[in-house]
Amino acid sequence: MLTGDELFARLRRLPDVEAPNLVAVDAADRLILDEAGAALAAAPAGTVAVIDDHYGALTLGVAVRHSASGIRVHQDSVVGERALAANAAREGLTDRYTTHDLGSDLLAGARVVLLQLPRSLAALTELAEAVARYADPGVTVFAGGRDKHITPAMNEVLARCFTEVRASRGRQKSRVLTARGPIATEPTYPVTGTVPEAGLTVVAHGAAFAGPRLDIGTRFLLGFVPRLPRDARTAVDLGCGTGILAVAAARQLPGLRVTATDQSAAAVASAAATAAANHVADRVDVLRDDVAGTLPDASVDVVLCNPPFHVGAAVHTGAAVKMFDAAARLLRPGGELWTVYNTHLNYRGILQRTIGRTEVAGRNRKFTVTRSVRTR
Repeated sequence: MLTGDELFARLRRLPDVEAPNLVAVDAADRLILDEAGAALAAAPAGTVAVIDDHYGALTLGVAVRHSASGIRVHQDSVVGERALAANAAREGLTDRYTTHDLGSDLLAGARVVLLQLPRSLAALTELAEAVARYADPGVTVFAGGRDKHITPAMNEVLARCFTEVRASRGRQKSRVLTARGPIATEPTYPVTGTVPEAGLTVVAHGAAFAGPRLDIGTRFLLGFVPRLPRDARTAVDLGCGTGILAVAAARQLPGLRVTATDQSAAAVASAAATAAANHVADRVDVLRDDVAGTLPDASVDVVLCNPPFHVGAAVHTGAAVKMFDAAARLLRPGGELWTVYNTHLNYRGILQRTIGRTEVAGRNRKFTVTRSVRTR
């Protein structure tokens, strides 16, 4: 019979970036499972929910350690969702869990909820409110993470949704917050904001990057949207977040159809709502996908991209390179990639090799915007 340690040794991150400093199972996964052990052993079948399992350690750990089935899972990241599916298929555990959107299907009747703490308080607020609203009144939440990412404000967020919140002792620089006694409240998210300089309304769910605000990289790239080719008919906002670039491009070019795509369920839902709020939903399609992998090759005229400079909590350029490779695949010959990045990362050489002729379109004190033409 497969043991938990044997399982963990075989888990992979794929299709996410793999590297020596990037792991599929961390100390927080192990501590969450240990802290929840007694509750999991006593939980009736079908009453365990797992939220934001990174690569499957929590879900499959419950299945193996407690011979559990009927585990309900929600992962904001489609990459995490696919990694869990691949790991489960390899170990013959696919039938032990089902995937759900964040809501009553995931949480109704749940007695134990395992949660990898998000780094964003907004994301945690939306998750905690959903658990408090939909789960069994006797639910216990085990929310874990690395010490360096846990703040006292997280206790405060949970305390607004639960009558009892306590922190475990630390182990291997990780900790678990346990919450009981749900307090049902009106949902805080999604929230709405404005971008006055662009005349845009922005709608954001809790886990959407930058929330209803305009992050400084996107702000700089936004100023170059008027320079998109006037004859472009199709575009992709790759890693769309709340959809600001997609909506701005659709408004700039009335004949343009844009696909706003992101691996995050919260981002895609936000982008759809942002497009509707700005009256371009008829020309902005949303797609939850891993770097637009399901879109056909050589199918678009323009790609817009503000890539991350980290993978999870680790500083790593792998995500950006993966997005540039995707742009190269998506663009038609002569198509254009417009991207913004921290100047010190100096992506121009990578872009030149991956896409083709690359020119610096603009630079400020922190960021560089480049235009790459597909010639490779």
